[in-house]
Amino acid sequence: MAGAAPGHNPRMSTLVVILIVIAAVIVLALAVTRLRRAREERKRARERLRTEAAGHRQEADAQVARAKDLGSEVEAERRTAETHATQADEHARLADEHAATAQELEQKTSVAGRSAARHDERATEIEDRLP
Repeated sequence: MAGAAPGHNPRMSTLVVILIVIAAVIVLALAVTRLRRAREERKRARERLRTEAAGHRQEADAQVARAKDLGSEVEAERRTAETHATQADEHARLADEHAATAQELEQKTSVAGRSAARHDERATEIEDRLP
């Protein structure tokens, strides 16, 4: 081994280079494998998110439809409430009229009763004068 530096073994250098290359290939293979796994995991995560988003969109559409249905019901209930309020106002007005009429009739009844009593007294007086 002429020309070799003392304490330097060319076989050892070759072995070290081969081991370094093998280690580099292993590290590269591991890195490629991890990158593939990470890419696959991102792909699965995107798919899960797409599925979740689609579910939320479907639920949102269902809630929009429900809100429209409820909006129609609200309008119908408001119209019914307005009708009942109008009818209630009319019934209150009629009740007031009937109460006023009843009071008038009560006064007339009282007047008629007093008049009947006077006429009865007068009839009794006249009958007492009869022979």
